[in-house]
Amino acid sequence: MNTELKRQLDYLTKGCVDVIPREELQKKLEKSLADENPLTVKVGFDPSAPDLHLGHTVIIRKMRHFQQLGHRVIFLIGDFTCLIGDPTGKNATRPQLTTDEIQANAETYRRQIFKLLDPETTVVDFNSRWLGELGSADWIRLAAKVTVAQMLERDDFRRRYDAQKPIALHEFLYPLAQAFDSVSLGCDVELGGTDQLFNLLMGRHLMREHGMAPQVVMTLPLLEGLDGVEKMSKSLGNTIAVEDGANEMFGKVMSVSDELMWKYWLLLTDRTAEEIEGMRQEVGKGSLHPMNAKKSLARSIVMEFHDEGAAREAEAEFARVFSSRNLPSDIPEVEVSFDEEAPLVSKVLVEAGLAASNSEARRLMTQGGVKLEGEPVKDPKATLCTGDSHGILIQVGKRRFARISFRRTTSPAPPSVPLH
Repeated sequence: MNTELKRQLDYLTKGCVDVIPREELQKKLEKSLADENPLTVKVGFDPSAPDLHLGHTVIIRKMRHFQQLGHRVIFLIGDFTCLIGDPTGKNATRPQLTTDEIQANAETYRRQIFKLLDPETTVVDFNSRWLGELGSADWIRLAAKVTVAQMLERDDFRRRYDAQKPIALHEFLYPLAQAFDSVSLGCDVELGGTDQLFNLLMGRHLMREHGMAPQVVMTLPLLEGLDGVEKMSKSLGNTIAVEDGANEMFGKVMSVSDELMWKYWLLLTDRTAEEIEGMRQEVGKGSLHPMNAKKSLARSIVMEFHDEGAAREAEAEFARVFSSRNLPSDIPEVEVSFDEEAPLVSKVLVEAGLAASNSEARRLMTQGGVKLEGEPVKDPKATLCTGDSHGILIQVGKRRFARISFRRTTSPAPPSVPLH
């Protein structure tokens, strides 16, 4: 294996869990170098929510790696497959989105991906372009290439089947449609998370069925969120969003555990595995403090989505607030409206945008993650008085602050006047 081929192979497989099969990837790269003909690399994203977070960028970064080596990358927006609803990892049928919701989310994706990808060379496509053209006979011919037994090899389908939970017939169409995307685009490589392995392998199967050279499948790990346990997900409130402000992004990275930090280094930066292992050994020997390693990580990530100046300012703000135990200089003023005289603190947090849901707000409170004027509030039934509380300081976690003022949506009843 020549030096350039080995360099590309090592760079492209960094952080991957599966490369199926690795020998085919090596042969495709070798031929690409010899013919000076780039590989076609595809990743599909269903626009099921408007915001991308750093968990999504693990795969987008790998797209960039291919792009940096001169290969053709396709960011495929699954506007058709989103109508079906990806059942991956679900214990129940996923709700279907409307066309308007899908289009609105797709537009935000286009804006956010170019924080990492080169807009000049990235191909953005929509799978409705070919899937929407398939007629009834086409779908029947496509479905005939896969058996029910093959579909039930999927872990989530098998679990639901064994538990006698319903599986809607249209859900079987999802992996079939995703596989046909690879046929339509003539993919050499498809990337996805480890939870997408079945769908990606279905692409290999369907390409063979159509007499095509099958794509190489490459999977990347699912990134744990700020809680260090669950996959990063907006619904769990454990995300770092691509469009978070520099200060918030820096602070969130600093809240990651020392152990999880190394996975973030591997999947969210371009440092080599050898460089990261070297840092880890330095921390183990005591020659590098884990706090300094984490600050370097936070700077690197903020620079990626903002710039070096913003990263330096965010680091200085972090030091000012958390090392000196001062309040941030840019605490937002938030006005919330309630009919009640004493709404629950959990409801106030949701209304102020400090928690995604009432259940998340209650969880944060019971875990000691909510403070009013510097004092922890752990009782999920605690209330605030809308009449007395004006400009009250609320802190959620270590990084999120707001000064809350109240506006009553209904005027209080006038006091009764005794009759004489």
